[in-house]
Parts: sequence; C-alpha cells; structure tokens
Amino acid sequence: MAGEIVKNKNIFISGRAIGIDYPPYIVAELSANHNGNIERAFATMEAAKKAGADAIKLQTYTPETMTIECDKPDFMVEGGLWDGYTLFELYQEAQTPFEWQKPLFDKARALDITCFSTPFDESAVDLLEDLNVPAYKIASFEAIDLALIKRVAETKKPMVISTGMANLEEISEAVDVARSGGCKDLVLLHCISSYPAPVEESNLRTIDDLAQKFGVVAGLSDHSLGTTTSLAGVALGAAMIEKHFTLSRADKGPDSTFSLEPNELRSLCEQSKLVWQALGTAGYERKPAEEASLKFRRSLYAVKDIAAGEALTPENIRKIRPGYGLPPKYLPQILGKIAKGKISAGTAIQWELFDE
Repeated sequence: MAGEIVKNKNIFISGRAIGIDYPPYIVAELSANHNGNIERAFATMEAAKKAGADAIKLQTYTPETMTIECDKPDFMVEGGLWDGYTLFELYQEAQTPFEWQKPLFDKARALDITCFSTPFDESAVDLLEDLNVPAYKIASFEAIDLALIKRVAETKKPMVISTGMANLEEISEAVDVARSGGCKDLVLLHCISSYPAPVEESNLRTIDDLAQKFGVVAGLSDHSLGTTTSLAGVALGAAMIEKHFTLSRADKGPDSTFSLEPNELRSLCEQSKLVWQALGTAGYERKPAEEASLKFRRSLYAVKDIAAGEALTPENIRKIRPGYGLPPKYLPQILGKIAKGKISAGTAIQWELFDE
C-alpha cells in the first residue's frame, strides 16, 4: 500500500517547511473571487499577503478544457450556489484566464508571497511549468484523474491533493500514482466537497488518519463557513489549511458565499499559530510558567514554635500554603519525630529539621 513508502514528516514549498513540527501553512484560495477583473485579483493577493497568508492559490483552466457547451440535463447545475448554470457557463464565469497567469505570478513575486495553482488538465500543467510554479494542487474533483496526477508527479514538484468525495481506494490509487510518477513531497488535504460544507459532516479526525495511513503531511481544505473548523483541524494535526478568500462577500461571485474576508483570514493566520503553539509536546514536567505558582500548593509548615527535643504533632505541624515545605503526603510519616533544634512558626518543614 502507498503508506508503506518512506513517510513525509515535513515537506518544503518555496523554502517554507510544512509539517506538524511547524506553524500551519495557510493557503488563500483566489478561485473565482477576482469576479472577472484582474485588478481585483491583484488587490486580493495584496490583501492575502497583508493578512499573513503563506500562499495564494490560483486555478488554471479554460471552460473548453473542463466541459463542452451543452444544456442537456447532465450538464445543468441543480441546487446549491450555482443552480441554473450550465457547467460551461459556470466555468466561463469562474475561470482565471490563461493570459492572466503570468501577471499573477509576477505580482506574487513582487509581494513576496508564494503562488501556486490547480491545473485541471495537462495543458494547464504545461503552462504552469513555463511559469516555474513551485508546487501543484490537485482539486478534489480531479483526484480520480490519474493521468493528470501522473503528469504533475513527473515535474518532481510538491503536490497537494484534496480528497473530497474520494474513497479510501481512490485516495490510495492517487497516492500510488503520485509517488510512482516521481512525487516525493506529497500533502493530502481532508476535504468535504460541498459549498458551503456543513460543520457536522467535517469528520476532522480523518486528518490524522490520512497522515498515518499514507505517510504524508496532512491538512484541510475547508469549505465550511468561518474559521472554527479550520482551527479545530489544526488542533487535530492539520499542517496546511486552505480557505477560499475574497475582498468582500458582498461583491457577489461564484465562490464568495463560503470565502473568508481579510479580517477573517488575518484572524485565521494568527489563531492557527496560537492553536499550534498550544499543542506543544506530551510531557509532565513542571513548566517554567508554573514556577511562580508553587507557593499556592500546600506543604508542611510549623504553625507553632517547636522547641529542640519536642515532638512534631498535629498541633504544631499542618499542611498549609505555600508549597516550599515537604509535600502533604509525608505528614503521617513525620508526626512524632523529634525536632533537632528550635523550629519557629512559619518554617517550611524539611527532613533535616528533625531526627529520623
């Protein structure tokens, strides 16, 4: 099985390490939120950079490479955000034109933000190779297009595959083709391909299961509303989070309804790092931040003056705060012991103060 291949603990995209040992890698998905205006696309990239995203992701296709112009029932979208569209109409409206791709990559370089894309067919891979894309994303709907995955794998560049709708066998096939084709750096994104995705169907425990079964860096492509699901994903091991991003949901577009606005993306970038920091590592040693709280533990103290040669009794020894004396568990053991010298009230009881 694919998971028997050498495991990827971390991968690198444009020099940035991605894995559970590093802060979550946040990808802002431009998708169709340019609304057909390249200047809006530029502004969206600027906003993503300002919000703290690690990368901006494009989509590379034409309506002709996605489908045919046909209004038969098979080609009609029924229900949901895109109800009433033909597939051709939807992709015609949502596309990021091929002629925009170079200016968008140039803009990303100028902003110093990583930019990569989702190719939807082999011609898109050829274009993106000419633009020296640093990584590729395979959309969940294309996760069963093994020829496309093989073509991307042949570039030897990092590949991110969304697993929405794919069952375990299909994911395994995609991973096998990617690895046998030459992909060494692979990320699998757990994904619910519904727009928006219902939170109660998120099944985020799948994130770690993907990592364990396939030996990959795992993450989340989150189509739910808001940032709660993404943050929960980080807590459950997501090393990469992908969210659709728009300047404003009020400027209606094909993907705007389930996209984050700039203040929300900024919050996701900040909060996801805090969640990751909070995970830390398993351990039971006292933490530096706890040292000042030691005084609030109970320990054994003299509560009355005790003369030399006098016995320690429940009347002169008690378990009280602060916590600088012997732990309370030793109280039965020391009662009846004889003080070596005078012990004044308020003295922390230590072994050397009395005879064994």
